Amino acid sequence: MSESSESSPTLLEQPLVERVLEQALGRGAGFAEVFAEDTRRSSAVLDDGRIETLSSDHDRGVGIRVVNGESTGFAHTSNLTEGGLLAAARSAADAAGSGSGPARSDTQSDGRAGSGRESTMTIDPADIDKAVKVRLLQQADEAARATGPGTGGAVTQVSATYGDARRRILVANSDGVYATDDQARTRFSVSCVASGDTGLQTGYETIGLSVGFELFDRYDVEELARKAANRALLKLEARPAPAGTLPVVIGPGSGGVLFHEACGHGLEADLVRKGASVFADRVGEQVASPLVSIIDDGTMNEQWGHFAIDDEGQPAASNVLIQDGVLVDYMWDGLRARAEGRPSSGNGRRQSYRHLPMVRMTNTYLAGGDSDPDDIIADVDNGVYVAKLGGGQVNTASGDFVFGMVEAYLIEGGKLTAPLRDGQLIGNGPKALVDIEAVGNDFALGSPGTCGKDGQGVPVGFGVPTLRVKELTVGGTAS
Repeated sequence: MSESSESSPTLLEQPLVERVLEQALGRGAGFAEVFAEDTRRSSAVLDDGRIETLSSDHDRGVGIRVVNGESTGFAHTSNLTEGGLLAAARSAADAAGSGSGPARSDTQSDGRAGSGRESTMTIDPADIDKAVKVRLLQQADEAARATGPGTGGAVTQVSATYGDARRRILVANSDGVYATDDQARTRFSVSCVASGDTGLQTGYETIGLSVGFELFDRYDVEELARKAANRALLKLEARPAPAGTLPVVIGPGSGGVLFHEACGHGLEADLVRKGASVFADRVGEQVASPLVSIIDDGTMNEQWGHFAIDDEGQPAASNVLIQDGVLVDYMWDGLRARAEGRPSSGNGRRQSYRHLPMVRMTNTYLAGGDSDPDDIIADVDNGVYVAKLGGGQVNTASGDFVFGMVEAYLIEGGKLTAPLRDGQLIGNGPKALVDIEAVGNDFALGSPGTCGKDGQGVPVGFGVPTLRVKELTVGGTAS
């Protein structure tokens, strides 16, 4: 519970929910679901020393889904009166059509009637004055600008962003699920531009957890700002990245975004069923190096992709996807699991009550191994060490990817030498999995992320230990 906020009111009373479900099943469908959501957010943005944005919003509504055989009807409303909800239920039922849907089955859902969780945050951001949040941004700006003058360049631009959200949900369905969750997330990021004789370079750093304002009891925004500034300043004296196919060592944490994008999406059951995944029909096959185990885990307490229940009311779970290089299973939401006669894996997620749930990752990571990180680097005569990966593009059907290298270094004679300017890392996800030849014992989670899919964004986490890929293409400008 928040240390100063009273218990939140019930989103919808259970008798009303039951009447809405009854209305939704009125045309003979086999499954109906009510998803109620109440989300409050606030944010602040500082740019060029001035507060550019200071905002808050409150969104509340209900989405109703009806499944009748292969047909799905969906309606959403912000009118939470009984009349408004029953009208939405009728609309969803009409869209699904009449007839006899699949029989209800206890095996379709692992939700527990009446299960739920209250917020675990200790300081509700709603109880914090806006001036305190603004001061955090100003402290980050001042610390970044004070970093590094006289080192051949200076920080000339700083942007800092604060954001928090509290999302309460209720999920009830005709299989007997009636579950609630109270999710809090707080995030802070700093982006810097440094200028010098070699031009302009950028650096950024982000923190975020599924907690309240207590995030700032654990992290110092001034230290965060100095890291971002130093990253930009370092690249002023960096060499151009090499071009060619080289051994690549990926450092702990942020490298997880590569496997999230290049491999994780291909393990989502909806893409598998559409034939849009290179991992389709390969359960039980060796798809990666025996050193590789990949897990998706929504139970990782306080991590960005953590929750108690997914957006279909299923308890969060830890799901092994690849074990010692062998494909074990995919990620499943309720609809795809229902069609296969199996339980959901707790991966049904949606952006808001206005959206249908789909298969989505939570906290997806490549598990740690036994190798010493220094030894992994020492075994490379000529290659690249990527300390921080940025955004990129991926073809989920083929696994081909291009990612930006935000912070990288040359490896020469088994040692890290010169820093590199921004370049690209190019390869194929499934091939990279096979080509992993060393996995370190220093697992770490990366920065919080927002994963986009079919127009919906949801919060996700990712991580890796230090690992070495036999070869990847580095897209740099050095000859």
